[in-house]
Amino acid sequence: MQEAVQFAIDHETTWDRDVDGVWGVHVQDPPPWNRLLGPVHSRGPVSGVITLKGKTLTTWGEPQRADLTFSVAKTYLALLAGVAHDQGLLPDVNEPVRLRVPGIGFDGGNNALITWQHLLQQTSEWEGEIFGVPDQVDRYRAVTFGAAPAGKKGDPRPLQAAGTYWEYNDVRINQLSLALLHLFQKPLPDVFRETIARPAGVSENWKWVGYDNAWVEIAGQKVQSVPGGSHWGGGMSISAEDQALIGQVLLDEGMAKGKRVLSSDWVRRMRTPSELAPYYGYLVWLNHDRKVFANVPESSYFAIGAGSSFTWIEPERQMVVVVRWLNSEHANDLFGKILDAVDHAGIAA
Repeated sequence: MQEAVQFAIDHETTWDRDVDGVWGVHVQDPPPWNRLLGPVHSRGPVSGVITLKGKTLTTWGEPQRADLTFSVAKTYLALLAGVAHDQGLLPDVNEPVRLRVPGIGFDGGNNALITWQHLLQQTSEWEGEIFGVPDQVDRYRAVTFGAAPAGKKGDPRPLQAAGTYWEYNDVRINQLSLALLHLFQKPLPDVFRETIARPAGVSENWKWVGYDNAWVEIAGQKVQSVPGGSHWGGGMSISAEDQALIGQVLLDEGMAKGKRVLSSDWVRRMRTPSELAPYYGYLVWLNHDRKVFANVPESSYFAIGAGSSFTWIEPERQMVVVVRWLNSEHANDLFGKILDAVDHAGIAA
């Protein structure tokens, strides 16, 4: 296992540790959208946590350091959608979003046909602008684990009908977050803390913040809408140890320290392949046909953020692996080494 850990340490991300260097996703955007809209901070070293059957097997780096997770926050939005579903606020994911949250960008044209499931599966084709960023900036978006796009990022790709085209798009995810905020009528970080984080034993050493201009009126108060990532700044800063605890909730089918915080049905939906992108569920990456990571079982699934940040749920061995600031090109090899170490030692039996 120490050889696997050393492999991770030896294959750190190519991003600079300081945000003033070559750092972030926004730098790949066409102008004028290649700029930060919310606060960010420098990162730590390659860090990680491996838990087996709920107990910590090993840690390395700075596992208690709260670092930006980037798109791992998308998976946290899916957890919050599950909370809304279980509380009766979102009874039908196939219902058009506009029916419960009118007046926030889902009222006309193709946008009126968008359902919650479309947003959760990244097939909404929502068109518009939110907090100064149009959805067009992420059209033709290339992602490491998805199919290659047929055009240049930011070009005005013709939009398709809702539910007929899969595209990884942070602007549309931010629209989902805004919709959930209006659904709960309270700040999403507060909901996350009360319903997921504290029941799971997560520390208070985390924060989820929005862009500087992402303030809306909810229940008569100014509330900040949070993004599902850190593409243009903001987002979720949390430690690897705390991420492992959240991963354990998924591994345990929605249970947290003996208490149910999510229905097992919702966790099952999260890891159900979408028709258009079988490697994607409800804002989680699936290992369909082992095409995302050949070295791990098909049952494995992941929350993945740029940089790279991985939360790996491995049901067959009851294992959760969190790795921060790894060069994603070496993720498959690292995960294979971790599996080999666990299996060789017989500790998963």
